[in-house]
Amino acid sequence: MHPAQLPPEGRPGSVAVGDVVTEAGAVIADVTVAFERWGRLNAERDNVILLEHALTGDAHACGPAGEDHPTPGWWNGMIGSGRALDTDRYCIICTNVIGGCRGTTGPGSPHPDGGAWGSRFPAISVRDTVTVERAALRALGVTRLAAVIGGSLGGARALEWSLMHPEEVDRALVLCVGARASAWQIGIQSAQIQFIESDPDWLGGDYHGTGRTPDRGLGFARRVAHLTYRGELELDDRFGAAAQPGEDPLGPMRTADRFQVESYLDHQADKLAARFDAGSYVTLTDTLNRHDIGRGRGGLNDALAASTVPTMVAGVDTDILYPFHQQEHLARNLGNCLGLRRIDSPTGHDGFLTEFDQVEDIVLEFLDAGR
Repeated sequence: MHPAQLPPEGRPGSVAVGDVVTEAGAVIADVTVAFERWGRLNAERDNVILLEHALTGDAHACGPAGEDHPTPGWWNGMIGSGRALDTDRYCIICTNVIGGCRGTTGPGSPHPDGGAWGSRFPAISVRDTVTVERAALRALGVTRLAAVIGGSLGGARALEWSLMHPEEVDRALVLCVGARASAWQIGIQSAQIQFIESDPDWLGGDYHGTGRTPDRGLGFARRVAHLTYRGELELDDRFGAAAQPGEDPLGPMRTADRFQVESYLDHQADKLAARFDAGSYVTLTDTLNRHDIGRGRGGLNDALAASTVPTMVAGVDTDILYPFHQQEHLARNLGNCLGLRRIDSPTGHDGFLTEFDQVEDIVLEFLDAGR
């Protein structure tokens, strides 16, 4: 079988990978995986860096917003000729995760039996996302990765790649994630799921095609999530306790008037509802809750100690969602750790997306380590 064709650089592509059996035994039929690429495959097809996006990201890691992309690339400036992810040297491929809503099969996708998958879409684990990505890469004729890089949910995927298929990964860079979901993460993420599932327009997950969408519940979920993505100092420096211009949240009666930070969170909620499917948000948030590299491997420390792939770990010092001590635990116990790097930022968890200079230095060091 001839490998599938790569699309032009920075343009959407997709490959069909057939039926996928999940870790828990469910079947997802006729899976399609969306992806983008930058740079060229070499003759050996072994110069691929797999780039893993976070929860509400997608395959558009580089490039402007446009007809195919509602937002600019989430790692713009990191990818290109002479950049940290050098397209003169590497072929960068970014896949959209299974369960997503930007081209890869997810709850909003057509079901083989008609209608959208909706409530019929199975729960998926981080390991399932790797299984699907690996099938997509093999359809492209890629059987070895020069590196896998990801942050947050993408970092969990990168970590699982290094443990599930160490013979196929030369090195891994794991950013802003831990070895498993903590009780705090599961608690706050489950609350977000409940916001969405409590929305009357959720319709048990089968709202697709009805003209109704659970945007109110998704907005509540996003407000809470965004507070965990950003830093307390950053938000206070930006907004403090100031009122939104033209509004008075300190009046004699409680009204809909807002503080500035409330207006900011409303804006973030509206932006997400305009570009992201609530069913995918529920599915992928549950995927994060299921993250546990120790499951079936003798526990966290045994699983990490058995790792053979050279792995660099990095985190943000003000991250409250995946605190830096979780990256310290990874680095301390990984069997082949290239080092631990700290991103200093008031921004919090999103620092791996916003602190360009620091992250660029980390990526360059990671790719040059041992060469």
